[in-house]
Amino acid sequence: MKTALYGRIVFGVSAVLFGVIALMWHDADTWQSLHSIWRLPFGMVVGESLMIVLIAAGLGIVYPASARTASLVLVVVYGLFSLACIPGILAAPAVFGEYDGFFEQFALFCGAIAIYAATEPNPAGSAAFGRVARVGTGLCAVSFTLAQIVYLKVTTELVPTWIPPNQTFWAILTTVAFALAAVAIVVNLRARLALRLMTLMIVLFGLLVWVPLLIAHPQAHGNWSEFALNFLIAGAAWVVSDSRFL
Repeated sequence: MKTALYGRIVFGVSAVLFGVIALMWHDADTWQSLHSIWRLPFGMVVGESLMIVLIAAGLGIVYPASARTASLVLVVVYGLFSLACIPGILAAPAVFGEYDGFFEQFALFCGAIAIYAATEPNPAGSAAFGRVARVGTGLCAVSFTLAQIVYLKVTTELVPTWIPPNQTFWAILTTVAFALAAVAIVVNLRARLALRLMTLMIVLFGLLVWVPLLIAHPQAHGNWSEFALNFLIAGAAWVVSDSRFL
C-alpha cells in the first residue's frame, strides 16, 4: 500500500534527521534521555556509532529490498535507546519525565517492530509482532496522555495563540484525543482509525508547533531534536496503523 510506503518514508527520513542532529550537537537538549549512553566507557564512540547506524537504517527502510534488514537494525537501536532510559527511572522513580522519555523511545521501537512484522513471511510470526507493535503503541499513547496532563501548562503554552478559540481548549482536547486513542489501540477497537487520527494529530503538532519554533529560533538545538522526534513518533504510529492484522 502507498500509505505504508509514506509511513516508512516519514519514519526513515526522521530517523536520518535525528541522527544528523545528534552528531552535529552534543548538548543535553539534543540528547535528552539518551545522555546516559555517553556516560558509558567509550560512550562517545558508542553513541556516535549508534547514530551512524540509525542514519543508515533510516535510509534502508525506505527501500523495499532493504526494509526488513533495516527494520531489524532499528529494533535493536531503539531497543537500546529504550533501555538507556531505565537507569533514569530507577534513579528517580517519582519523576514522570523519566517515564515519558522511555515511552517516547519505546514508541519508535514499536514502529520498527511493525515494519519488521510487515516483512515477516510467517503469518503467525507476523501477527505476533504486529500485536506487540499495536499494544506497545497503545501504552505509549497512555504515556502521551499523562504527559499532557502532568505538563498541561507547558502543553498549553505550545499551542499557537492564533488558533481559536484558545490555547487551553486545544491542550485539553488533544489530551482527551490521546486518551481515547490509547483505549482504542490497546483493546483493538477501531485501532486503525485511532492510530491514523493520532498520526494526523502528531503531524499537526510538528507543523503548527515545531516548524514555527524552528523558523523563529533555528539556533536552538532542542527545537531541532523535538522536531525530529515529533515526526519519528508520527512515522512510528503511521507504520503501526498500516498493520494488516488490525
